[in-house]
Amino acid sequence: MPDQDHDRMRHVADDRPEGELPPARGALSQGVLDALRRPVGAPVPDAGAARGAEPLGDDLQLALYLCYELHYRGFDGVDPAWEWDPGLLALRRALEDRFLTELRARTEGHPDVADALDELLVEPVDGEGVSHFLRDKGELWQLREYAAQRSLYHLKEADPHAWVIPRLRGRAKAAFVAVEYDEFGGGRPERVHARLFADLMADLGLDTRYGRYLDHTPAPMLANVNLMSLLGLHRARRGALVGHFATVEVTSSPGSRRLAEAMRRTGAGPAAEHFYAEHVTADAVHEQIVRRDVIGGLLDDEPGLAPDVAFGIAATVHLEDRLGEHLLRAWREGATSLRTPL
Repeated sequence: MPDQDHDRMRHVADDRPEGELPPARGALSQGVLDALRRPVGAPVPDAGAARGAEPLGDDLQLALYLCYELHYRGFDGVDPAWEWDPGLLALRRALEDRFLTELRARTEGHPDVADALDELLVEPVDGEGVSHFLRDKGELWQLREYAAQRSLYHLKEADPHAWVIPRLRGRAKAAFVAVEYDEFGGGRPERVHARLFADLMADLGLDTRYGRYLDHTPAPMLANVNLMSLLGLHRARRGALVGHFATVEVTSSPGSRRLAEAMRRTGAGPAAEHFYAEHVTADAVHEQIVRRDVIGGLLDDEPGLAPDVAFGIAATVHLEDRLGEHLLRAWREGATSLRTPL
């Protein structure tokens, strides 16, 4: 991609943060979309409507994503006051309860924090994970699909975790902020990790606008993004959010090394390779800080949060595994992993 086009695409990502509302994926998300297109206070689906929706399915996950995005950058033409509309918040709570109940059922019997962290360090059998597949045999179109889906996470990387900062104290807070400082570029806007991912997308010929690939992204990826938003927005979930944060940091380095190799092998481009190469070193350091000082400091202050930290780890692993199964099943069949092809 010529340098001029590369710079133009990065500029678009910075100047056009809001996105258009996506198409609905069922009655529940249609009801939320209909409300958001109208003045604040318009009727929203009754909270009881969440009870019949598939908790990890497209309709509920999109409805939840729409509710959460109001706390980030919002949507074009949607009144920002919808963020705190009582009716929409009541529906969001019902969606969250359905989602959390399902996750707790699927992670029942998860280990204590120390065992959960130790399990994160056990690498999957070589060749079976998504990063193994992409390193060894992934094609450029599969890397583009992977990046398009991950953009819903990486273009807001570190933002949902930042909500926990005022809920921590002492050693845990200091260590958490130190890691977040790196995620936000250490004071240098060109090194903010979300910006680095936009550069990766530009190398892959993808549109770098925030939220651009929402309609392409299937429910397994939406659930991953929604989990961190759910945990971040609730003070009562601070332990689980720290567990989510730890899972991301502890597992990032080896997977990033394989993805950097995949980008190099396919000639994806220097920015595409750099994003993952950056995480190999940074997250290896972050892993130690998170284990020793973030989790250690939190549990020294609030030992009763240990089961919540363990749940955050287990839920994150479960949803990542579920996403991996979805991606590999499609790619091994030569099919797209997206709802609609790029």
